[in-house]
Amino acid sequence: MASNFWTSSHYKELKDPEEVNVVHPRDAQRGISAEDFRLIKLHMSNYISKLAQNIKIRQRVVATAVTYMRRVYTRKSLTEYEPRLVAPTCLYLACKAEESVVHAKILVFYIKKLYADEKFRYEIKDILEMEMKILEALNFYLVVFHPYRSLPEFLQDSGINDTSMAHLTWGLVNDTYRMDLILSHPPYLITLACIYIASVYKEKDIRTWFEELSVDMNIVKNIAMEILDFYENHRMFTEERVHAAFNKLAATNP
Repeated sequence: MASNFWTSSHYKELKDPEEVNVVHPRDAQRGISAEDFRLIKLHMSNYISKLAQNIKIRQRVVATAVTYMRRVYTRKSLTEYEPRLVAPTCLYLACKAEESVVHAKILVFYIKKLYADEKFRYEIKDILEMEMKILEALNFYLVVFHPYRSLPEFLQDSGINDTSMAHLTWGLVNDTYRMDLILSHPPYLITLACIYIASVYKEKDIRTWFEELSVDMNIVKNIAMEILDFYENHRMFTEERVHAAFNKLAATNP
């Protein structure tokens, strides 16, 4: 994979925040709202994590899979690309890209274990067919740079030796994949936003360190606000609302 973010396909693929949650016209015709779209992507991010936990796949692979899934839906419709097949296929593809290969039959075993509905208990051929469609949807751009990469260095450089704050920051970074941040912002800025939130929460004064970084703190704080807004609104993301959103899709896919 590319070693320089600024020359990578990831950088070239970054989108404005307003672009990433635009509902595809085909989905809008079915009554899918921007909120429904956000809920379905969150639900499928959680599904990828759950699958990965069962198969014992590391977090970086999960993060790559979620990024692929979210990238796909900046170009393709939920109607055309069934989320409950796209999500596990993105995990399968991410395993290959991150050199953490998992056999398709193992993935299929856990898909069937997690989904009671026969309609979504996919077979190996379904995964392999969707894999090609996803590769095309991604324009074969599989490079993903993650906030994890710069996190240890930033924590050390800031002089933070607080284990609990380090754990909090790692947890915050994990949670950013429940949003679309990775599609809109350079990963190092997401990392800094998570450190900023953790430092405020843990009452660690590292303002001087941030000033020395010569980064636009307005951008860092705006990302931090997006993360905090997610936590504030998370209680509204109920299973009932997710189910209602999926029902709108089900009406078009009998």
